[in-house]
Amino acid sequence: MSTRRTAIAVAATALVCIPASAVAHGTFAKPPRPGTAVPALPAGQDNPMISDGVAIGANTPIYKSSGLGPSALNTAAPGGSEQRYIDTAVFPAGVLPAGVTITEAQGINVLRRIGENLAKQGLSYDDVITMRVFLQNSTGAVTADFAGWNRAYRQFFANTSLSTGKAINVPMGSAAPAPPMVVNPARPSRAALEIENLPVGGWLVEVEVDAVFPSKGKGHKH
Repeated sequence: MSTRRTAIAVAATALVCIPASAVAHGTFAKPPRPGTAVPALPAGQDNPMISDGVAIGANTPIYKSSGLGPSALNTAAPGGSEQRYIDTAVFPAGVLPAGVTITEAQGINVLRRIGENLAKQGLSYDDVITMRVFLQNSTGAVTADFAGWNRAYRQFFANTSLSTGKAINVPMGSAAPAPPMVVNPARPSRAALEIENLPVGGWLVEVEVDAVFPSKGKGHKH
């Protein structure tokens, strides 16, 4: 992996569709059942991006993806450029709406690829329990665009109310918040790191995830 800088943001979380009684202020009343993954949710937040941690029960099958970057879908842009990795299915002709950053656009591209990777294994976004994110500065930027990445992340993860279970609108760029691209209560444990160089020219985002296979016969892992 590329050289890591000192700017590191680390956060832990996981899947949230569990009884509220199972978790109290970040401590577990009892260990999770075999075949389940249970988060410790922070108190006083209706839609936390992260949780205090995640406990994985014994004999829980886990899928670990390789690191994935954005696909070179914007063929009108030069090869190796940052714009080459804008997903034209989301942003036609590679044109970004007001306030949408190149990191945000690449983050959406990567997370769509993550969804495809998971689907091949019979998994989906809500099965993800751990995520590692590597961000590179865009051209001319002093630091990596964590804010743009987080907007992309909210399009696919951590976008429901814990009290009602309903989807919460999220922003894209500077536009008013709107329904997320994928409604998903999962809040994976997450580490986000700013690094010097990613392995492919033009990449600003690389992501790898761990996911839990749903318990047989229950339709979910909680």
